Amino acid sequence: MSEGSQAPVILITGGGRGVGAATARLAAERGYDVAISFASNEAAARAVADDVRAAGRKALAVQADSADPGQVVRLFSTIDQEFGRLDVLVNNAAIIAKQSRLEDIGYERMQRIFAVNAIGPMLCAQQAAKRMSRRHGGRGGVVINISSAAARLGSPDEYVDYAASKGALETFSIGFAKEVAREGVRVACVRPGHIYTEMHADGGEPGRVDRIKDTIPMGRGGRPEEVARAILWLASDEASFITNTFLDVTGGK
Repeated sequence: MSEGSQAPVILITGGGRGVGAATARLAAERGYDVAISFASNEAAARAVADDVRAAGRKALAVQADSADPGQVVRLFSTIDQEFGRLDVLVNNAAIIAKQSRLEDIGYERMQRIFAVNAIGPMLCAQQAAKRMSRRHGGRGGVVINISSAAARLGSPDEYVDYAASKGALETFSIGFAKEVAREGVRVACVRPGHIYTEMHADGGEPGRVDRIKDTIPMGRGGRPEEVARAILWLASDEASFITNTFLDVTGGK
């Protein structure tokens, strides 16, 4: 993956907390230089960047709303200046809103959820393709889209808008994978299930995983580090013949 002594570079959107932060830390342990984007929590992003540096790797934390095309362009330009390469993009940034039935969900919420969860990854993948694809003179690369078991399950009575946005992300992932498969770019999708992250608090129920863990065949929620290991395996050369693939990290649900 690397050329000469230069380390491969991974960009993780939404890298300041949860699965994104765990992926950043594990990537550093495995020899990547790490760029992360964050929407608003600068302190959390800086803490992750400090952990990456403590592991002996270079780190970059950039404030960027992945649903804003101008901010996405600036994010990738900053990575160009700082690292001069990009090997892996992890489209992890996503938002959720308070648990609600469909008839109580407002239009602005629907728009924002789709903007961040579905359009944002497409904007980031556009920029990544321009740098990775051999069609554009790149050396190849990997794009990992972070979906959710919600795309399969639908999240009734809780957040069907979130589930639908992840379904859109999955369909995009299929098309994009086929589009760049002969250009040295692999595209895969990871579907986390019920993972212990702060996102559940954003949905209004911090203890959600514990409430429903008995419905999971393995009888427990997952840890962010378990999702991170799946992401980094798909990004690695061990998965060199794998593209247009979905990997569930759900404890069997």
